[in-house]
Amino acid sequence: MVNRRAFMKSGALALFATGIAGGLPSFIAQAADSRKLWTPYKKNKTMVCIFQRGAMDGLMAVSPYADANLKTLRPGLFMSPSEKEGSLFDLDGKFGLHPSLAAFQPFYKENRMAIVHGVGSPNNTRSHFDAQDYMEAGTPFNKGTSSGWLNRVAGLMGHDATPFRSVSLTNALPRSMYGDNESLAISNLQDFAIQMRNTPGINNLTAKSFEELYDQTSSSLLNKTGKESFDAMKMLNVNNIKNYQPAKDVVYPTSALGNSLKQIAILIKMEVGLEIAFAESGGWDTHVNQGTTNGALARNLKDFSDSIAAFWKDLASYQDDVTLMTMTEFGRTAHQNGTGGTDHGRASCLFVLGNDVKGGAVYQNIKSLAKEDLEDGRDLPVTTDFRSVFSGVANNHLKINENKILFPEWNGTALNLMRS
Repeated sequence: MVNRRAFMKSGALALFATGIAGGLPSFIAQAADSRKLWTPYKKNKTMVCIFQRGAMDGLMAVSPYADANLKTLRPGLFMSPSEKEGSLFDLDGKFGLHPSLAAFQPFYKENRMAIVHGVGSPNNTRSHFDAQDYMEAGTPFNKGTSSGWLNRVAGLMGHDATPFRSVSLTNALPRSMYGDNESLAISNLQDFAIQMRNTPGINNLTAKSFEELYDQTSSSLLNKTGKESFDAMKMLNVNNIKNYQPAKDVVYPTSALGNSLKQIAILIKMEVGLEIAFAESGGWDTHVNQGTTNGALARNLKDFSDSIAAFWKDLASYQDDVTLMTMTEFGRTAHQNGTGGTDHGRASCLFVLGNDVKGGAVYQNIKSLAKEDLEDGRDLPVTTDFRSVFSGVANNHLKINENKILFPEWNGTALNLMRS
């Protein structure tokens, strides 16, 4: 019997167990029994995390255009603010927002979006896999950590939870949600039906939906536990998901990220107890033909910001209860390469959005882009540890105050980006 995690893949529940006869995941049944999941829940504080996989170029997303070294380092990629269309949006006289991030500009002006620059991991690996693993585990120098930092957040919440406390809108559970505290990975809410195919112990029974499975299976397989699990699943009404209409004038991009954020908005609005949400965006590894106003990076930045803006506007009255934070495993080299792109570097930037965020500012400790100030003479150095940002958001928004548990082996100070 599963008593830790359920992994949702392509709308199906994969049950990793020594035997299925004991019933479905106990955490779903227990939550259904203790919290009466068939009734609406009060609003919860929700932290939404978006991982930009592939290493976003922070020096172009939020460009330190006022540093004269940047144009020398990137003659083919340099951009600056001006009155012309396609120019950077000036943020503070030092940094400029890429034009493809235009959807972020109102949030920044309204002091609801903060930008942290020069952020990254103290581990200088340039391996995507290792850097992502370290960041999601929250232990940059320890690959043996069994849990992810978001799973530890769930364990520190200090109150009972629904089965949908911690949900990733991905095909598989991300590293940051590994651990003893229950989390779900759901690829598509509309297909959220429990299917079991060729599972030992149920005579190769295949069911198109949980309800069908419940009807067709003997009580020895799905007795009281199965019934309570079904009550829990009723929280996600298929018709409500299928017929969901975003708020007026909100149009989500038809991208993977846009679809994921739309589904997170549905979960928040359905008040199923969502407190930790995860989504991801790929394609940030821009070694070749990175471009300025056009190209792979510009397209990715537009989808990224448009998806987040649609999500935020769609939340409407729920905005006060949500904080969104982005992250990427590392940045790109300060110097452009010979193929019009950038290579694996060190620091990048991230964005934090919320009504309680002390926004309208670029938080940074960057000296300059002069060679002597670059790491190894080539990279923007990490001057803000990612753990200081992650802990600052979790501390203030979710009232998590156990940083020694949240980030073992770290003795730093949380960055205060939130209003009390």
